[in-house]
Amino acid sequence: MSKKTTIYVVSDSVGETAELVTKAAASQFAASHIMIKRFPFVEDTSNVEEVINLAKLDAGMIAYTLVKPEINRHMKEAAAREGITAIDILGPLMNSVSELSGELPMFEPGLVRKLDEDYFRKVEAVEFAVKYDDGRDPRGILKADIVLVGVSRTSKTPLSQYLAHKRLKVANVPIVPEVDPPEELYMVPKEKCFGLRISAEKLNEIRRERLLSLGLKDTASYATVERINEETAFFNRIAEKIGCPVIDVTNKAVEETANVILSRIHKKDFD
Repeated sequence: MSKKTTIYVVSDSVGETAELVTKAAASQFAASHIMIKRFPFVEDTSNVEEVINLAKLDAGMIAYTLVKPEINRHMKEAAAREGITAIDILGPLMNSVSELSGELPMFEPGLVRKLDEDYFRKVEAVEFAVKYDDGRDPRGILKADIVLVGVSRTSKTPLSQYLAHKRLKVANVPIVPEVDPPEELYMVPKEKCFGLRISAEKLNEIRRERLLSLGLKDTASYATVERINEETAFFNRIAEKIGCPVIDVTNKAVEETANVILSRIHKKDFD
């Protein structure tokens, strides 16, 4: 009959890495006699001593991912003192990577989890930008971190996507004289809303090129200066009513406009 074995999984973060590796090893044995107990957020020597005492009590072993050198060292010394088997899961690998790269580790717990969370926030923001692009669903306006407002061809969509990669949820609203803007636009705090303005000459050039790329004549009203002036005047009235800052994007790349917005947001956060 197999002896019952308890493995204490110890980490200075949530312990997912240590538990996953331990489960992978345990899966090679009869699972019925191996018990895994996770001890996350072990941040000082008193926590280490608590786990050592428990492992000693039931003759268990310890698998740990403790990246802080002083806590890692204490675990190693305390386990040796009590004759407890303790496996440092990350230590040897980190040492080898350090030797190979010539760099010292940051010794910061939970970086893998932070990277994962950062990735999923970015994915969520990109999906949000797609869902609430071009005024598709006005409900997104109130959920957004940033709302972009402008006439057609002022780079609202690429700017939304660029900011989404900065983990910001962006909705954008096209301004068309024949259509009243959604009421939600006037309910958003004005510091979250940014108007995008472009010169009539530049917009005329962009729209003509757009029509030609679609195989259409560049003389359509969509690209005429008269139509553009009408749309711009309507946009100016809407932006004034909202009270939002307006950015001239005439000669700006998407990255430049994004940096203007980001700097304003960061300044607001520190005010």
